[in-house]
Amino acid sequence: MPPTLASLVQHSALKLTVRAGEDRLGTAVRWAHVSELADPVPYMEGGELLLTTALTLDAEDPEAMRRYVRRLLAAGVVGLGFAIGVNYEHIPEPLVDAARAEGLPLLEVPRRTPFLAISKAVSAAIAADQYRAVTAGFEAQREMTRAALAEGPDAVVARLAAHVDGWAALYDTSGAVLAVSPEWAARRAARLTPDVERLRERPAPASAVVGGTEDRVELQSLGTGRRVRGALAVGTGAPLGTAERYAVHSAIALLTLTTERSRSLQAAESRLGAAVLRMMLSGQPDHARAVAGDLYGGLLDAPFRLLIAETAPGEREGEPPLPAFADALESAAAHAGETVLAVPEGEDRLLVLAGDGGAVVTACEAYAARDAEEAGVVVGLSAPAGPIAAAAAYKQAEQALSVARRRGRALVEHEELAAGSVLPLLADDAVRAFADGMLRPLNEHDATGRGDLVASLRAWLSRHGQWDAAAADLGVHRHTLRYRMRRVEEILGRSLDDADVRMELWLALKATATESSPEQ
Repeated sequence: MPPTLASLVQHSALKLTVRAGEDRLGTAVRWAHVSELADPVPYMEGGELLLTTALTLDAEDPEAMRRYVRRLLAAGVVGLGFAIGVNYEHIPEPLVDAARAEGLPLLEVPRRTPFLAISKAVSAAIAADQYRAVTAGFEAQREMTRAALAEGPDAVVARLAAHVDGWAALYDTSGAVLAVSPEWAARRAARLTPDVERLRERPAPASAVVGGTEDRVELQSLGTGRRVRGALAVGTGAPLGTAERYAVHSAIALLTLTTERSRSLQAAESRLGAAVLRMMLSGQPDHARAVAGDLYGGLLDAPFRLLIAETAPGEREGEPPLPAFADALESAAAHAGETVLAVPEGEDRLLVLAGDGGAVVTACEAYAARDAEEAGVVVGLSAPAGPIAAAAAYKQAEQALSVARRRGRALVEHEELAAGSVLPLLADDAVRAFADGMLRPLNEHDATGRGDLVASLRAWLSRHGQWDAAAADLGVHRHTLRYRMRRVEEILGRSLDDADVRMELWLALKATATESSPEQ
């Protein structure tokens, strides 16, 4: 389960006290966000626990607090955490009264509990929930893959029904039920034949949700081409969660492999390759080898490169560029007697696993030895990797692809990024937006003429926290600098003792310093 306000209140290290909204503590928390803005609504997405010290709020004004609380609720904020002992020794009663009247959970945060601790607790709980979901999904994938290899489609359907805590059914192209589990769902599955027939009339992949008084049913078409070659129905009492969604997607892939007997051997190999690659990327190299057998076994046992190719931006006449690019790589592999695993992801994206230093990588470099517009593709190439590091290689290829798109290049290797400096990357708009948001409270403070916190922070960080040296750079007494750093912590609600906080602040300062420089 995701974190809730109740779980945060019960967290012994946070010492939170409920001052209002006790009946809504079961609400899930999507994130914890710190804001001292009088109107933080434009920056909310819904589901946040908002943390504040009321630096800019008129918290003693009842009408202002009623408007503030109503805006938060309208924006989907699930709770308000108020730090006492900073700007107010206690939560002002007008805010408490407004929260009680509107039903907004209000949590009192003691001075000794930094906002960062609350953010970390929420983040850790979300990560743990996601990890449980992904782990359960991978376990379902493993079980269904074993079932598909040993027993066939019926076993896959049975395993899927168990994982989603509901029922599942497999249909052929005519809408007839081929397999169903548990047995009691046979009549329910048979009544969905008209829905399956309508799904068959749509180009694959297609899906539909059939709601009723009994359950919620998701229909998914099976088939790698535009022609539907079967369907899968999954019935549950509630919408599928992350783990259940993983299980359904794995079942679709496995059932597609086992039911499309009319396709050519090349198409079957392509689907098997996609499954093998997914297993590699999910951290299951041994299982991937077992599934691949001799087909890709040699490739999986040697250092390889993972590349991601996408259609380059801009309109082009003639044939789509990605199929031609894939043909060039497969032709190079055939001439050199190499194995290559190419997996299309839609019409505009291709994943390729190829041996390091082989003909395929050379052909890729030759094909992309021009600008992206002429080549028609944009390619990101990972560093050499082994089976265990497939997921890391995928991330490397994604990062290289992102840089290639931004710089208008046809090919970027991840090793180029590793050999360079990180500073040019700070020119990215998203990084600048992050930097502006992080430093905004300090810049707003300095704009009032109450101090020079940004310059002091930059000097202190550049001197690695050495008080005397940083104070000398600024021309102030070290006690003055210490006071300014305490103000930085109070305004940001984050501790400078945390290495992650210092790193983020330093990168934010560097990013804002590069705004007047030309893009690298």
